Amino acid sequence: MSDYLPEGLRIDLPENLAYLKNMQTLQEAQRLGKILEARAVVCDSSHNLQVDLGFTRALMPKEECALGIREGYTRDISIISRVNKPVCFVITGFTQQGGRQVPLLSRRLVQERCQREYLSHLVPGDIIDARVTHLESFGCFVDIGCGIPSLISIDAISVSRISHPGDRMSVGQNIRAVVRDFGEHGRITLTHKELLGTWEENAALFSPGETVAGIVRSVEEYGIFVELTPNLAGLAEPKDQVTVGQQASVYIKSMIPEKMKVKLIIVDAFHASYHPREFHYFVQGNHLSHWQYSPTGCRKTVQTWFDPPGSDQP
Repeated sequence: MSDYLPEGLRIDLPENLAYLKNMQTLQEAQRLGKILEARAVVCDSSHNLQVDLGFTRALMPKEECALGIREGYTRDISIISRVNKPVCFVITGFTQQGGRQVPLLSRRLVQERCQREYLSHLVPGDIIDARVTHLESFGCFVDIGCGIPSLISIDAISVSRISHPGDRMSVGQNIRAVVRDFGEHGRITLTHKELLGTWEENAALFSPGETVAGIVRSVEEYGIFVELTPNLAGLAEPKDQVTVGQQASVYIKSMIPEKMKVKLIIVDAFHASYHPREFHYFVQGNHLSHWQYSPTGCRKTVQTWFDPPGSDQP
């Protein structure tokens, strides 16, 4: 298992719990440089974190709470927002406070290690594990290791358009994603839709003449777009009293690969809340060089290049 897990995945592991038993096990963790995880419970007025280790509380000084706090490119909200959530850390020492021995922690050092030993070796097209941390109207923020954030923009979540990332993802969800680009301070941006299959792979799940489940994603004058899978939507004929977000049962009239079209008829549309299914990832490897959504011979080519054409990247 990688040392650089998204926060929250380490906290209940047996090895982690074994090092959080007492001062002697913490000292051993310090000697070995072990990455541990526990819950932050207080952010004081100086933005230092108090972390509950179970048998005692530890102190994480402000500048040790996140990469970039000391340099000024990470905002204090990134510290405040960790309260009541797991934080990863290494033990840096011990101090005395009020006659009590208090462990000193650093999350920053863990994140520096994660950047140096893991993230700096990634290239566009690499497929990595991530955990959803929060959702904004413009995209989904994820933890790509040790609390280091990355963004998946809303248009990169799936081919089928959604009005908000919450239509597709939820906080705490574990996902896979593809490295798309690198920005300032080594920040990584990700994409997700390429893992959810091509038009042909998704269309193969359905057949004309079937009546299947869908979600209404857009209502236009000329028709209604109904999502069949996150990477496949079809156009249904107009129908009164149908609204965005409704569940639907739809009849598949035809499928036209050369136009990437699925023609539908809405049998019924209704309001219901169903738990989203786990993503089905069609790509199972660790790197994606090139992805073409559109079928061969289609009038329009929809594709993503991660490696330059002709590259020998495995």
